Amino acid sequence: MYPVVEKLAKFGIVPVIKIENLEDAVPLAKALCQGGLPVAEVTFRTDCAAEAIKAMKQACPDMLIGAGTVLNAAQVDEAIKAGSEFIISPGFNPNTVTYCIEKNYPIIPGTSCPSDMEKAIEFGLDVVKFFPAEASGGLKSIKAMSAPYGQLKFMPTGGINPDNLNSYLDFEKIIACGGTWMVPDTLVKEKRFDEIAELTRAAVRKMLNIQFDHVGINSPKDQSSSQVAHHFSQFLGAPLDPKPASVFVDRLEVMPAGSPGKNGHLGFKTDDLQRAIFFLENAGYTFNYDTVRKNELGQITFIYLKEEIGGMACHLMDKQVK
Repeated sequence: MYPVVEKLAKFGIVPVIKIENLEDAVPLAKALCQGGLPVAEVTFRTDCAAEAIKAMKQACPDMLIGAGTVLNAAQVDEAIKAGSEFIISPGFNPNTVTYCIEKNYPIIPGTSCPSDMEKAIEFGLDVVKFFPAEASGGLKSIKAMSAPYGQLKFMPTGGINPDNLNSYLDFEKIIACGGTWMVPDTLVKEKRFDEIAELTRAAVRKMLNIQFDHVGINSPKDQSSSQVAHHFSQFLGAPLDPKPASVFVDRLEVMPAGSPGKNGHLGFKTDDLQRAIFFLENAGYTFNYDTVRKNELGQITFIYLKEEIGGMACHLMDKQVK
């Protein structure tokens, strides 16, 4: 997998945008960045697409920008010259794919049927676009076709929205989803970029789905976790739930004396811990990697923030953690 494609996988959502007026390119790029999603697929469906990519890269140099709806080698050259970092095509054009491979340039070609996927494998590709996703059977089709083509990963685009986004991203063969719901044409045309930024923030919030899970308190030095938890159990009329390093009473976790947090800790769960860490680090938060716990696949399932918030240590857990 190309490093650029690996970065797309970290973002999880790729806004698919159409720039009809060049003057909209920079404020739209800034809106996506302000919304926490500095990535875009600029479709070559308008005459100013290449100039839009160039302007966006100059204004937001750290933004990951690719060219979409690329149909031929000439458009590949135009996109590369403008500063595009990857190519996405709506279908599988062997000539376009060959041209990109010869130039060692990342391409994610469109597929929607087994024959397209076999072509992708024959060309040595490991990631393909699934388009149009919902019209081609959606997640069920991707799961069905990923069985015989296990070496492929997918980026579905077409019909992806906040209601089905996380269902797609939950499937391990899907690296990211392309979507337009945070960049509707109407808002772009009316230059309502603040609203686009908010829709983008909402898209990231929906994907990560960080939710409060429990509060933890640290026992005093002269009492054990079990003793403190017993009092809360009687007070709440709730059963004790002993864990290896603590005791739960409902959503209260009683920790031993000296545990993290001046005033205890807050536990949060997320639909995607790997991406949550990526986005929060991009937002300036730091994590204490000495606190990491991993599953049998080597994936992080638990981690504390390095800094306390209001005297509370804070940790994130994968939603699968019990």
